[in-house]
Amino acid sequence: MTVFVKPMETEADLLGKAYVHWKSWHEAYAGLIPPEYLDGFTLSRCEAIARKWQDDLLVAKDGERVIGFCGYGGYRDDSLSDTGEIFSLYVLSPYYGTGVGAMLMNAALARLDRYPAVALWVLGDNGRAIRFYEKQGFIPDGTEQTVSLGAPLREIRMICRR
Repeated sequence: MTVFVKPMETEADLLGKAYVHWKSWHEAYAGLIPPEYLDGFTLSRCEAIARKWQDDLLVAKDGERVIGFCGYGGYRDDSLSDTGEIFSLYVLSPYYGTGVGAMLMNAALARLDRYPAVALWVLGDNGRAIRFYEKQGFIPDGTEQTVSLGAPLREIRMICRR
């Protein structure tokens, strides 16, 4: 396994990111998000998302294959000032526990070094992701929101202060 992290730059990177987005949603969210909603989360939809949001996006590659990605930037609303945000971080399931997620997180945090804190949102019932984020230094800050992903689902905000 020769894994490296780089900015998403090429059409192949974009298409690989779209595949990882689609596949990882179906892997990670089965049992958390209603199947009808996941059925509507298609590869073509993920490709459209990848084309729309190409900036501040890292991909992890094993050779030429995209196996994970991470989107990052400034926090999206005014509730937290001077805070960065991890918008998305997904890795294909065969790479769980291999350090790929940590590589992506560390690379994104390095690019967000101007912020004294970085936040993210995670489904409250996604124990695997919560444990991963805790290992990366994130802790729940007590803020919750409800998102509609085929049903109302609770998200919790986690913050890493540096």
